[in-house]
Amino acid sequence: MSTESTPALLKSAAGVDAAQTDGPAPAGPSARSPRARSTTAYLRYAAGKLAGAAVSLFAVLVTSFFLFRLIPGDPVKQMTGGRQVSTEQIAAMRKEFGLDLPLWQQFTEYCGKALTGDFGTSYQFHAPVMDKISEALPATLLLTGTAFVIYTAIGIWLGARSAWRNGSAGDRFHTAFALTLYSVPSFWLGLLLIITLSVGIGPIPGMFPTGGMESGSETGFAYAVDVAHHLVLPVVTLVAVEYARTLLVMRSSLLDEMGSDYLTTARAKGLRDDLVRRRHAVPNAMLPTVTLLFVNLGNTVAGAILVETVFSWPGLGGLFYQALSVPDLPLVQALFFVFAAAVILMNTLADVLYPLLDPRVGR
Repeated sequence: MSTESTPALLKSAAGVDAAQTDGPAPAGPSARSPRARSTTAYLRYAAGKLAGAAVSLFAVLVTSFFLFRLIPGDPVKQMTGGRQVSTEQIAAMRKEFGLDLPLWQQFTEYCGKALTGDFGTSYQFHAPVMDKISEALPATLLLTGTAFVIYTAIGIWLGARSAWRNGSAGDRFHTAFALTLYSVPSFWLGLLLIITLSVGIGPIPGMFPTGGMESGSETGFAYAVDVAHHLVLPVVTLVAVEYARTLLVMRSSLLDEMGSDYLTTARAKGLRDDLVRRRHAVPNAMLPTVTLLFVNLGNTVAGAILVETVFSWPGLGGLFYQALSVPDLPLVQALFFVFAAAVILMNTLADVLYPLLDPRVGR
């Protein structure tokens, strides 16, 4: 190669380099930063979960309409209470509640109104269904919300301690006790507590009310104390049955983390065993427990039908039991949809938040 051509080649190469560095960046997916690609993947993941939740809600809406029409019995005849009613009066009642329409027309009207939040009028209460639900919701949230906070705290704390001392006497006791309580039917435990602590048995006096939410004669601070007094037994029933699941999930998750390298490294740095557990092991073991907590949070709206019925608690569970006895189709359908929607929405929220806690999910 001649010496004259060398400067020309260098100039050409420099021009190519300048064009590659100074020119516009190439377009396309490969040009996006890893953070942008990660954000796009997360949005696509979240959109898929939200779409799945919407499909599930519609499926619940359809199921709630057809399922409760399989219940034997005529709602109109149940509302008459066995009284002698003429055929014309029964026909008028059927027309009033739309039961004279073909099933397909009842379904289309039900879906159309439900999408606007109108679930119709209760057969037995002669009031809008959503008004009755709104009246009973605070009592359910008070009962199940209080129980949720208590059994979540107890379950996580005892589950972490049991796993950290795996095989000890305390671990064996807590695990066996939790499994025993988890297998006990909630209504049976509630009845046992009523017999023991409400009615009184042997040397044990009756200390708590047998049911209801209030005595009806208290006001102000005394009213709050009275409600808390009525709240004790149903909350104890729910906590005794539900804390076991949280304990077992937390214990299993922490046992999976026990042999991890990062815990060995933390101990090698001289950290105390208690700090290794609280700062390193427990936060990583909490990920499966978070999903369970969101499921339980959805169940706080669904209430505890058996517990509320046993203790005559005026919440959504007791209202659902009353509606089934008629059957009050609009109220039963609406409550079923509310219960299922709460669980679906909480599960979806857990799915959407999970990748923020563990970046490996949804990527």
